[in-house]
Amino acid sequence: MSTPATSSTAPRLSERQKRHLRGLAHALGPIVRIGHAGASAAVVSELARALHDHELVKVKVPGGDREGRAQLIAQLAEGSGSALVQRIGNVALFYRPREDSPRILIPEA
Repeated sequence: MSTPATSSTAPRLSERQKRHLRGLAHALGPIVRIGHAGASAAVVSELARALHDHELVKVKVPGGDREGRAQLIAQLAEGSGSALVQRIGNVALFYRPREDSPRILIPEA
């Protein structure tokens, strides 16, 4: 199975749209868990696949210094072409709509 292509630009979300997505993600558990090796190509590819399948994905990153986590989360968002919706502690929420047929309908900005 091939990895879905990622768009180079992340979707821009308004605060209203982010609030809506946070509400949808409340009951979700982390789908991708990052080890101490960080954001390897395989991890970014797995996140891109999960975003293609689910559109809204929680990712658990390893503990450590706050700046290191922020860098790792930024790398994941850029590598997967997704928008960072929320970050709380070691858990980040990413969103990227499917190009062919989006399943999650978000309100207008």
